[in-house]
Amino acid sequence: MRSMLLAGAALATAAPACAQEIKPLAEARVRYEHVEQDGLAQDAEAVTIRVRTGVQASAGHWTALVEAQGNMAVVGDYYDGLHGAATRPLISDPENIALYRAQIQYRSKAVVVTAGRQRIALDDERFVGTSPFRQNAQTFDAVRFELMPLKGLKADLTYAWSVRTIWGVEGNGARQASVGGDNVFATLGYATPVGTLTGFAILVDQDEAAVQGYRLSNQSYGARLAGSQPLSRTVKLTYAGSYARQSDYHRNPNHYSASYYQLDAGLDVAPWRIGATYEVLGASDGRPFTSFQFPVGTAFRYQGNAGKFSPDPPDGVRDLFGTVGFGRSKAGPFRAVTLQAQYHHFESDRLVRHYGDEIDLIASGKLGRTTVALRYADYHADRFATDTQKLWLQLDWTL
Repeated sequence: MRSMLLAGAALATAAPACAQEIKPLAEARVRYEHVEQDGLAQDAEAVTIRVRTGVQASAGHWTALVEAQGNMAVVGDYYDGLHGAATRPLISDPENIALYRAQIQYRSKAVVVTAGRQRIALDDERFVGTSPFRQNAQTFDAVRFELMPLKGLKADLTYAWSVRTIWGVEGNGARQASVGGDNVFATLGYATPVGTLTGFAILVDQDEAAVQGYRLSNQSYGARLAGSQPLSRTVKLTYAGSYARQSDYHRNPNHYSASYYQLDAGLDVAPWRIGATYEVLGASDGRPFTSFQFPVGTAFRYQGNAGKFSPDPPDGVRDLFGTVGFGRSKAGPFRAVTLQAQYHHFESDRLVRHYGDEIDLIASGKLGRTTVALRYADYHADRFATDTQKLWLQLDWTL
């Protein structure tokens, strides 16, 4: 499989010679992050700059691309998870320079096949995602097949032999640069009149002893329904529901099973959106890593932006939260302006103890090719973790 990856990278590099279309890839992000956390005498301050650059070449049904990324800490007064002692709060953005993507793809109306180092984001990214908020993000060395044999029907099957993590090339210990294993991600979705119904099987093989002693290897099987219905010319109802069952897999020494479910409903009354979500990550018997886990999912957008529940605690998590959002297509010089506030109430699934509460705020808008975003998260601890406040100012530019 490593040979296949290298071959894909070589093809992505060589393709411009015979390509009908060559497209440069370039994007940059500058982020300021400030973290205050009870129990640590020093705050964390980070100014990081991430740059990605590459080239994409297309010819007929074929596309190849190669893309590198680098992350630099202009202000590095933080614990990055890899270097030094944890005397300041963790900000999971270590300095890094690496190959981000190298893939070759065949695309037709009925079939898409992608081989090499690639981004994979399934449905809402809860089970498989790219962790796009992190500066180094996450990619997969994989072969992916997407099949659309009939209108409204889609089958998606991936075999991934390596997960390239957010920790970059210097990752070590439990935070490896890459985690090998025989991972299989399979979904089958069908568009019904009430929404898209998707069944899935996610088999995660974290075949590295240093990564929690194989205890993050798991298998999850479940289904998800997501859709929307107009209630009037100006009002739309959106809804989603998921259920899954997870158990140990491959070399995991823990024997456990746990359930997951999520219920979400919202009303879009332009320019407002109001929603409520209840998400439960079940627990087995209270031992570490016997609650429902998402080792290759996107974590930041779930369970509050303060990030206090990753990995998921032994007694699981119940997260009840409400969302109020406001959006305009244009406000002054800005386009696609959004304002959003969330309030989270966290409890354990096992023994039902109050963990804490969190408020998350975000404002964003586009100015030309640049997206400006301001975020704030405030976690008030009761029986889990410690009080934490985080502030971000972020600029994203894309060619």
